[in-house]
Amino acid sequence: MDKLTQLMKRLSEVDGVPGFEHEVRTEMERWLAPVADEIRRDRLGGVVGVKTGLAEGPRILLAGHLDEVGFIVSHITPKGFLRFQQLGGWWPHSLLSQRVKIKTRRGDVIGIVGAKAPHVLPAEERGKVMKLEEMYIDIGATSPEEVSEMGVRPGDPIIPAADFFTLKEDRLWAGKALDNRAGCALAIEVLERLQGESHPNILFAGATVQEEVGLRGAATLAELVKPDIAIAVDVGVSMDTPGLDGQQVPCDMDKGPIVVLLDAHMVSHPGLRNLVLDTAEELGIPVQTAVSMGGGTDAGRFHMNGIGCPSVALGFATRYIHTHNAVMSRRDFEQTAELVTEVVKKLSRERIQAFFH
Repeated sequence: MDKLTQLMKRLSEVDGVPGFEHEVRTEMERWLAPVADEIRRDRLGGVVGVKTGLAEGPRILLAGHLDEVGFIVSHITPKGFLRFQQLGGWWPHSLLSQRVKIKTRRGDVIGIVGAKAPHVLPAEERGKVMKLEEMYIDIGATSPEEVSEMGVRPGDPIIPAADFFTLKEDRLWAGKALDNRAGCALAIEVLERLQGESHPNILFAGATVQEEVGLRGAATLAELVKPDIAIAVDVGVSMDTPGLDGQQVPCDMDKGPIVVLLDAHMVSHPGLRNLVLDTAEELGIPVQTAVSMGGGTDAGRFHMNGIGCPSVALGFATRYIHTHNAVMSRRDFEQTAELVTEVVKKLSRERIQAFFH
C-alpha cells in the first residue's frame, strides 16, 4: 500500500460526523503539517494548511469537508435500545442490520441497526421502505441502567463501522466516508505537489466542518480565509450502475474529474469554470460536467463570502455514497489533483481580475 492509498485509508477510517469532527481534524493536521507553512483553524473546527507562493497574491481556498454522514443518540428505550437521529442524508434501505459505533466518553461501543422483522410485518408493509424512526440500535443492553453502565448517553455520535479496502489492485478505493475524505486527501495532495513549485498566490488548502447538515462550516472557514477564489472538492453520484443508464447528465466512475456547472446552491463562476475546462484540455485530462438540482457543495457558501468569491465545485464520480461502503476511482483522484494543481499555478491577480471584465 503506497503513501497515497495509506492517506485515504487513514482518513476514511477515522471517525467524524457533523459537529464531532475533532478526530478527523487531528489526523488531517498530521498530514498537512509537513507540506504547509502554517496551519489555521476556524472556531467550529475547519482547518487549512497555508502555502505562500506570492505574499501579495490573491487568496485561494481549496477545501473538502471533514464530516461524514452518521447519527446521534436521541434517547434510550425502557428495554435498553437506542433511538437515533440522522446527521446527513440516509436512505433507510442501506442501513438495516449494519454495524455502527457509538462514540462514548469511555470508548467505542458496537451496535447493530434493527427494526421489526419482515416475518411479522403485514403484507402491505413488506414492500415499503422502512422509516428511520422505526429503527433502533441494539448494543446488547436490557435497560437504561445497563446502557448508562456501558457509557452511552443521549448526544453521543454514531458512526458507520466499516474498514477501508481496495479493488482491482488498488485502482479502486472503497470504504466509509469517502464523502468527503477524498476531498480532504486532495487538498493535502495538492499541497504535496506544490512543494518546490511556484504559484502566484497564497493557497489555503484544507477542509470545512458540518457540510452534511447544511454547508455550515463553509461559512466560517471562508470568513477565516477571506478568499478571492474558492474551489470545493466533493464526490458526485456515479451514474454507471444498473438502473441509472440513460441519465441526462451521466457521470461515470473512472472517466475523469467532474466539473459542476449548476446545483441547488450555486451557478459556477463562468470565468473560473472556463479556466478549469481549458486547463483540463491542455493537460489531456478528460472531464465530465454535472448539473444537479438535488444537492450542493461548500462552494454554495464560499461564493457568497464578502462581496463575492468566484467559486467552482469539482469532484469524483462515486458509487454508493452515504452508505457504509462507497467506491471511487484512484485515477479520477489523481487526475483531479493534477488539474487543481495546475489551475492554482495559473491563479494570478491579473488573471482573476480578467474574470470581471
